Amino acid sequence: MYNALLQAASTPAAGEGSLLMTIVPFALIFIIFYFFLIRPQNKKQKETEKMIAALKKGDKVVTIGGIHGVVATTKENTIIVKVEDGAKIEFNRSAIATVIADKVEEKPAKKEKKAVETSEKTETPAEDVKEDTSTETPAEDK
Repeated sequence: MYNALLQAASTPAAGEGSLLMTIVPFALIFIIFYFFLIRPQNKKQKETEKMIAALKKGDKVVTIGGIHGVVATTKENTIIVKVEDGAKIEFNRSAIATVIADKVEEKPAKKEKKAVETSEKTETPAEDVKEDTSTETPAEDK
Protein backbone atom coordinates (compact mmCIF):
# COMPACT_ATOMS: atom_id res chain seq x y z
CA MET A 1 0.00 0.00 0.00
CA TYR A 2 2.81 2.37 0.85
CA ASN A 3 4.52 1.42 -2.36
CA ALA A 4 1.46 2.47 -4.39
CA LEU A 5 1.38 5.84 -2.64
CA LEU A 6 5.10 6.38 -3.23
CA GLN A 7 4.75 5.53 -6.90
CA ALA A 8 1.79 7.89 -7.28
CA ALA A 9 3.74 10.68 -5.61
CA SER A 10 6.82 10.19 -7.76
CA THR A 11 5.02 10.17 -11.15
CA PRO A 12 3.93 13.56 -12.53
CA ALA A 13 0.23 14.19 -12.97
CA ALA A 14 -1.22 13.82 -16.45
CA GLY A 15 -2.28 17.49 -16.61
CA GLU A 16 1.16 18.91 -15.86
CA GLY A 17 3.09 20.21 -18.83
CA SER A 18 6.11 22.26 -19.52
CA LEU A 19 6.18 26.00 -19.13
CA LEU A 20 6.34 26.37 -22.91
CA MET A 21 3.05 24.54 -23.37
CA THR A 22 1.29 26.98 -21.05
CA ILE A 23 2.75 30.08 -22.70
CA VAL A 24 2.00 29.06 -26.32
CA PRO A 25 -1.83 29.36 -26.06
CA PHE A 26 -1.53 32.80 -24.49
CA ALA A 27 0.84 33.91 -27.23
CA LEU A 28 -1.57 32.63 -29.90
CA ILE A 29 -4.46 34.49 -28.27
CA PHE A 30 -2.38 37.69 -28.18
CA ILE A 31 -1.50 37.32 -31.88
CA ILE A 32 -5.17 36.80 -32.76
CA PHE A 33 -6.18 39.87 -30.73
CA TYR A 34 -3.46 41.90 -32.42
CA PHE A 35 -4.60 41.10 -35.96
CA PHE A 36 -8.35 41.28 -35.31
CA LEU A 37 -8.60 44.13 -32.78
CA ILE A 38 -5.48 46.20 -32.21
CA ARG A 39 -4.20 46.56 -35.78
CA PRO A 40 -7.56 47.59 -37.35
CA GLN A 41 -8.14 50.04 -34.50
CA ASN A 42 -4.74 51.66 -35.12
CA LYS A 43 -5.51 51.96 -38.85
CA LYS A 44 -8.86 53.57 -38.12
CA GLN A 45 -7.24 55.99 -35.67
CA LYS A 46 -4.66 57.04 -38.29
CA GLU A 47 -7.41 57.59 -40.88
CA THR A 48 -9.35 59.72 -38.40
CA GLU A 49 -6.24 61.80 -37.64
CA LYS A 50 -5.67 62.36 -41.37
CA MET A 51 -9.33 63.35 -41.82
CA ILE A 52 -9.14 65.86 -38.97
CA ALA A 53 -5.85 67.30 -40.23
CA ALA A 54 -7.32 67.74 -43.72
CA LEU A 55 -10.37 69.74 -42.59
CA LYS A 56 -10.84 73.00 -44.44
CA LYS A 57 -13.36 75.79 -44.68
CA GLY A 58 -16.63 74.65 -46.26
CA ASP A 59 -16.43 70.96 -45.26
CA LYS A 60 -19.64 69.47 -43.91
CA VAL A 61 -18.97 67.76 -40.58
CA VAL A 62 -20.74 65.86 -37.82
CA THR A 63 -19.47 66.17 -34.26
CA ILE A 64 -19.31 63.39 -31.69
CA GLY A 65 -22.40 64.97 -30.13
CA GLY A 66 -24.34 64.64 -33.38
CA ILE A 67 -24.29 68.31 -34.40
CA HIS A 68 -24.23 68.82 -38.17
CA GLY A 69 -22.63 71.92 -39.61
CA VAL A 70 -20.17 73.49 -42.02
CA VAL A 71 -16.61 74.43 -41.08
CA ALA A 72 -16.39 78.23 -40.92
CA THR A 73 -12.78 78.65 -39.77
CA THR A 74 -9.99 76.39 -38.60
CA LYS A 75 -7.41 77.07 -35.93
CA GLU A 76 -4.53 75.00 -34.63
CA ASN A 77 -6.52 72.96 -32.10
CA THR A 78 -10.09 74.12 -32.67
CA ILE A 79 -12.62 74.45 -35.45
CA ILE A 80 -15.52 76.88 -35.65
CA VAL A 81 -18.58 75.17 -37.10
CA LYS A 82 -21.45 77.16 -38.59
CA VAL A 83 -24.66 75.44 -37.50
CA GLU A 84 -27.31 77.90 -38.70
CA ASP A 85 -27.33 81.31 -40.35
CA GLY A 86 -25.89 83.15 -37.37
CA ALA A 87 -24.93 80.35 -35.01
CA LYS A 88 -21.29 79.38 -34.80
CA ILE A 89 -19.88 76.90 -32.30
CA GLU A 90 -16.22 76.29 -31.52
CA PHE A 91 -15.16 72.64 -31.16
CA ASN A 92 -11.90 70.87 -30.49
CA ARG A 93 -10.59 69.08 -33.56
CA SER A 94 -10.95 65.79 -31.71
CA ALA A 95 -14.71 66.41 -31.38
CA ILE A 96 -15.26 65.98 -35.13
CA ALA A 97 -16.59 62.47 -35.78
CA THR A 98 -17.02 62.42 -39.56
CA VAL A 99 -16.73 64.58 -42.63
CA ILE A 100 -19.78 64.29 -44.88
CA ALA A 101 -18.78 63.78 -48.50
CA ASP A 102 -20.94 65.02 -51.34
CA LYS A 103 -22.57 61.71 -52.19
CA VAL A 104 -24.91 63.34 -54.68
CA GLU A 105 -22.05 63.81 -57.15
CA GLU A 106 -20.81 60.23 -56.81
CA LYS A 107 -24.11 58.49 -57.52
CA PRO A 108 -24.71 59.90 -61.03
CA ALA A 109 -21.18 58.96 -62.00
CA LYS A 110 -21.90 55.37 -61.03
CA LYS A 111 -25.19 55.45 -62.91
CA GLU A 112 -23.42 56.79 -66.00
CA LYS A 113 -20.90 53.95 -65.85
CA LYS A 114 -23.71 51.43 -65.54
CA ALA A 115 -25.57 53.05 -68.43
CA VAL A 116 -22.47 52.83 -70.62
CA GLU A 117 -21.95 49.18 -69.66
CA THR A 118 -25.58 48.30 -70.36
CA SER A 119 -25.55 50.12 -73.70
CA GLU A 120 -22.44 48.17 -74.67
CA LYS A 121 -24.16 44.96 -73.68
CA THR A 122 -27.26 45.79 -75.69
CA GLU A 123 -25.20 46.70 -78.76
CA THR A 124 -23.32 43.43 -78.75
CA PRO A 125 -26.40 41.18 -79.15
CA ALA A 126 -27.68 43.41 -81.97
CA GLU A 127 -24.47 42.76 -83.88
CA ASP A 128 -24.85 39.04 -83.21
CA VAL A 129 -28.37 39.14 -84.63
CA LYS A 130 -27.10 40.76 -87.83
CA GLU A 131 -24.55 37.99 -88.19
CA ASP A 132 -27.25 35.37 -87.61
CA THR A 133 -29.44 36.81 -90.39
CA SER A 134 -26.56 36.61 -92.82
CA THR A 135 -26.12 32.93 -92.02
CA GLU A 136 -29.82 32.26 -92.53
CA THR A 137 -29.79 33.32 -96.20
CA PRO A 138 -27.81 30.27 -97.33
CA ALA A 139 -30.30 28.08 -95.45
CA GLU A 140 -33.14 29.61 -97.48
CA ASP A 141 -31.35 28.72 -100.72
CA LYS A 142 -31.57 25.01 -99.91
